[in-house]
Amino acid sequence: MSKMTLEKARDLRAAGRRERRAAFAPQPGTRKHRELRFDRLHGEKEVKRARQLLAGLDGLDIDDGMHPHSLSVWYEVTEYTFQGLEGALRSQGFHLDASFTHRLIRGFVYYCEETQLRNMRVPERLIKKSHDIYSKAWEHHSHGDHDDTPPELRQDR
Repeated sequence: MSKMTLEKARDLRAAGRRERRAAFAPQPGTRKHRELRFDRLHGEKEVKRARQLLAGLDGLDIDDGMHPHSLSVWYEVTEYTFQGLEGALRSQGFHLDASFTHRLIRGFVYYCEETQLRNMRVPERLIKKSHDIYSKAWEHHSHGDHDDTPPELRQDR
């Protein structure tokens, strides 16, 4: 049996840990890490209850939050949204952090996820087709670059 070293301990700890990006920083891709923050007055009890409630959802990973009275969650934005998770918790009577800063951040995250989902549903535009549309519109638009003189009456210089 090999002796436990500091390096082995660090490797074991790192192997079991989920990737923790900043919960409200831009996150490319569809896998998101967010932090659910609860009101300080109701914090500890609500964190435990919320963990039990959210543990029943498939595809949602839960861990202790980086801040007191919070939970870290990982999910696919195609299955869950931050707004949906917080809305479900509020409907169950949970009290989330209502500070101005957190409300502002929360609104920004809602907007980003909603935009990402909308962009994922819209098919890509065909660039060649859109170019044709603008070319035809230019041909029918009255502008100074159009010569009404019939080609047979034009003089070659």
